[in-house]
Amino acid sequence: MRPETEAELAEMIRAAQAPLAVRGGGTRGQQGAGAVLETAGLSGVRLYEPGALTLVAAAGTPVAEVADLLAAEGQRLAFEVPDLRRVLGREGLSTLGGVVAENASGPRRVQVGACRDFLLGVRFVDGRGGVIRNGGRVMKNVTGYDLVKLMAGSRGSLGVLTEVALKVLPVPEDCATLEIPGLADGQAVAALSAALGSPYEVTGAAHLPGQGTYLRLEGFSESVRYRAGRLAHLLAPFGAVSEVPSPWEAIRDVTAFAGQAGDVWRLSVVPSEAPGLVARLGAEAVIYDWGGGLIWALMAPGEDLRARLGAFRGHATRLRGAAGLAALPPEPAPLAALTRGLRAQFDPRGIFAAATA
Repeated sequence: MRPETEAELAEMIRAAQAPLAVRGGGTRGQQGAGAVLETAGLSGVRLYEPGALTLVAAAGTPVAEVADLLAAEGQRLAFEVPDLRRVLGREGLSTLGGVVAENASGPRRVQVGACRDFLLGVRFVDGRGGVIRNGGRVMKNVTGYDLVKLMAGSRGSLGVLTEVALKVLPVPEDCATLEIPGLADGQAVAALSAALGSPYEVTGAAHLPGQGTYLRLEGFSESVRYRAGRLAHLLAPFGAVSEVPSPWEAIRDVTAFAGQAGDVWRLSVVPSEAPGLVARLGAEAVIYDWGGGLIWALMAPGEDLRARLGAFRGHATRLRGAAGLAALPPEPAPLAALTRGLRAQFDPRGIFAAATA
């Protein structure tokens, strides 16, 4: 099924008698069972006002098309969309709706926030086939229930997005990356925390064990040069600091794991606890991002990472690897009850059950 309009999509959902596997570009997320419902036909930018930093597009619009449009006006999606096709062995084109449904956000999240923080409004079709609109095209427009934030990261479990409105930002004039080589994991997280706690507006904070610890600064050129100098001075106790070419695209897309055998896991953790958790993982390789709050782990095939770690403050999601292990982390009982209540309201027939199966 490949609807070309919102009305067609709504009719298909109303007619469905079994769970549907909703598919955007097929470049991220889980591949659920059920009849495939593709959203790529719901494509096209419907409004772009560079002066107002606002973009409205159909959910099936390719992210690359949006990026090109914004770049022509010196603007961009601030939340730095990860491209995981190589590491997940996927093809296709990432869509704007898929990015919102996954709340996909890259290294810049430590400074500007996640995808959901730039989401102004949504239109979606719920499990009854009803069209719901929430939010608008400016930041100060939310009244009643904020379904906009609810849909970001819902993974298509509450409805199929048909349109999203986003705030965009100008591309900065300059960018600099500082590297501290040779730090142990604990030292690296301490250095990242010191940088993120400084007034120098760090927009990327990552550590690649065995390679280096990286910090990014963006903005007007004079400001970037000044802040880079001050930050290098602040971090001098951790070792030699130098400016290096940008590694952020590779960090964002986890390209170090592409083509390597093994399962890929994504952990959200307390940064100060990250080195200790990594020491218990026994991973083939890891990448620290978000100052240590995000860990990418390459594990031996079939290794149950959650069982190995036991209880910890955070959660682990399996992005690639053996069947039989749940991809999504189990929810605590109170959260699971809230999720069931929401599903009962938006999808009482279980049409989107495949999204979280």
